Amino acid sequence: MHDIGVRETVQFAGFTFNWETLVMTWITMAVVILIAFLATRNLKMVPSGWQNVMEMVITGLHSQIDATLGKRGRDFAPLIISLFLFLLISNWLGLIPQMASPTNDLNTTLGLALLIIVMVHVLGLYFKGGHYIAHFFKPVPLFVVINAIEEVAKPITLAFRLFGNILAGEILIIILLKLMPIWMPVPSVIWLAFSIFIGGVQAFIFTMLSMAYLSNAVKEEHEE
Repeated sequence: MHDIGVRETVQFAGFTFNWETLVMTWITMAVVILIAFLATRNLKMVPSGWQNVMEMVITGLHSQIDATLGKRGRDFAPLIISLFLFLLISNWLGLIPQMASPTNDLNTTLGLALLIIVMVHVLGLYFKGGHYIAHFFKPVPLFVVINAIEEVAKPITLAFRLFGNILAGEILIIILLKLMPIWMPVPSVIWLAFSIFIGGVQAFIFTMLSMAYLSNAVKEEHEE
């Protein structure tokens, strides 16, 4: 069984890459693409199988997107849905023996968090221009310092919350498997089921917080 937190690195063009994280990320992307293919290869008016599962997920996310992002929300639906599916599969991948979750690496979670925050500011300037910059100085100009600290804290808290929960879950599963006798699998099975639940919850929380941050940039003022 692999050691949690120990990464095999490779050097390329003067940069250091976590090889395991890269491979697991590619596997996650392949699984997401495969699920999308299976769900759309034979579309029916009365859904069944993978199409039924995906329609339930997409319908649920669409309702959250409409409520959070307003009229412009559907433009960002492909991003939000892809983000959720990627996180969900990533979080669950590490529960398979000899596999590791890409999200148990801070590089992955921080990269995703920075992507969202950069998008927030770029879209805020695009849609709202000077009004977006002005909101950092409200209710009084002195608050720009507090608002700036808040913006710096957003990607950090977003990344560490996901990273910490997934890493802790995988560590505890390995500890339980090593401590529990082979004839006593119940605690490990219970924790595995709980980890599956937590993986889904953490993917949902990250996605919902991302939508909440994006809403500040894309939601029209009369909708707020």
